[in-house]
Amino acid sequence: MVDRNFEEELERLRHSASHVMAYAVKELFPDTKLGIGPPTDEGFYYDFDTEHKFTTEDLVTIESKMREIINRNHEFISKKVTKEEAKDFFLKTGEFYKVELLDNIADSEVSLYQCGNFVDLCKGPHVKSTGEIRYFKLLSIAGAYWRGDERNKQLQRIYGTAFFTQQELDNYLQRLEEAKKRDHRILGRTLDLYNIYEQAGAGLIFWHPKAAIMRRIIEDVWIKEHIRNNYQLVYTPHIAKVDLWKTSGHWDYYRANMYSTVKIEDEEYVIKPMNCPGHILIYKSKLRSWRDLPVKFAELGTVYRYERSGVLHGLLRVRGFTQDDAHIFCRREQLENEIKEVLSMTFKLLHLFGFDKYKVYLSTRPENFAGTVENWELAEKFLMLALEECKVKYEIDEGAGVFYGPKIDVHIEDNLGRTWQCSTLQVDFNLPQKFNVTFRNKDGKDEQVVMLHRALMGSLERFLGILIEHYRGDFPVWLAPVQVRVMTVIEEVKDYATSVFNALIDNEIRADKDFGEDRISAKVRNAEIEKIPFMAIIGKKEAEKNTISVRQRHKGVIGDMHIEEFIKLIATYNHSIS
Repeated sequence: MVDRNFEEELERLRHSASHVMAYAVKELFPDTKLGIGPPTDEGFYYDFDTEHKFTTEDLVTIESKMREIINRNHEFISKKVTKEEAKDFFLKTGEFYKVELLDNIADSEVSLYQCGNFVDLCKGPHVKSTGEIRYFKLLSIAGAYWRGDERNKQLQRIYGTAFFTQQELDNYLQRLEEAKKRDHRILGRTLDLYNIYEQAGAGLIFWHPKAAIMRRIIEDVWIKEHIRNNYQLVYTPHIAKVDLWKTSGHWDYYRANMYSTVKIEDEEYVIKPMNCPGHILIYKSKLRSWRDLPVKFAELGTVYRYERSGVLHGLLRVRGFTQDDAHIFCRREQLENEIKEVLSMTFKLLHLFGFDKYKVYLSTRPENFAGTVENWELAEKFLMLALEECKVKYEIDEGAGVFYGPKIDVHIEDNLGRTWQCSTLQVDFNLPQKFNVTFRNKDGKDEQVVMLHRALMGSLERFLGILIEHYRGDFPVWLAPVQVRVMTVIEEVKDYATSVFNALIDNEIRADKDFGEDRISAKVRNAEIEKIPFMAIIGKKEAEKNTISVRQRHKGVIGDMHIEEFIKLIATYNHSIS
């Protein structure tokens, strides 16, 4: 379990470090106006409005000034003042961003924190004094729109991190260097997997041939597993009348993330942000008996959601994506068992793709929710019981449920120890009530179903991004878009090499070929750069013996083989997906 006390103390340390950084920036660049400076899971940041354009050299200077402030050992002093007093103070100091923040605070009293000559609007908490901040590093500079709105001014954001020991800091910086090598945006270009074209629009992914092959492999595994678990595959349209979204509640609770309506023959349509209303309509297309339940619909459904340009991030945050979506319609007495089955299926699928470590969170009722408190509490109870029955360790994430119901979120851990939000499972009493989704019970009366929303991978786009970084683009053989490259040493063996290539293709092995005029060393180097698992090298000797020289990534040459032997070798890797 997570040591909550340690996490809170680390957050306190990092929050304090962000204040010290802002203090240093103000001493070095006095005309700078301050935005916000919170701690984060990885460290801290602060947003600045200044005519000076920060550079990486400035980070060294700011770090040096921070050490001066730390050595002064200023105490962090909290002071409660009225909101009007705080506004007067920040107006006099020209900190108009702080004044705007105060205008959005409902409380009549606020807290200020002072260390040395630096005063900031802040709830705290902080460490006792600046002298406690010993092990820190400023990391990078980025642009950030004020309050995350691209209509506002773009500020300069400086990121940093802080730890309790030098060893922790060194380990983090080492992981950060490795993470740069795994960046899916860089590897995506290097390996020619996908692109985002400005001409088409931000946040819209174009899957290039290699990534499209990977997507097909992932989809085939997903479909096979769902059919095995009694799901029925469906497809729903990309647009639907606006009234459907008003009934579902998305129009009221989710409109900020939906694209504008399109008028077609005097009726308004919306590009779908979710698949659930469509699955409800299919369920309601005929009368369902209690004997029919559970009914499970699964769809690889593409949806579109508005995300601000400032938060878009490669494959991980996009505007159009394909959810591995499913909805389960069941009776209340079936609910716990269905949740347990989804959990089992989730962990099995994640294991297949190489993820065996994860953190699980139970997200409870938010402030802005639909339905009744009683149903929310009942849904939370069922989720909790299922987790405990499955002996899954979890943490409560207070108030993080979606508007229509509580949920279980699975955060997978990658090869660098980073966690990624991935699978989700949500219990919903609300939508079945809004759409009058029922079944005929044993007494011949209509009874409301309970609905489970779930996605195992989250979205194909995000999952691909995670896979790229998890494997550093060096995918396992069964998942690699190209498993074998056939390459010639001399022109004279081209006919035999072609027969080898055709044999691989005929046996459903994903192969390509390099029969060009480059030296074999260059061909091998290119295949290594492209992270192709196997190379089938053919020279005069191999052609005479009807063999191939096999080279395996990370192992080098593993010997000469007949084509039948090589095909069996590749098949041993592919067998892992059955």
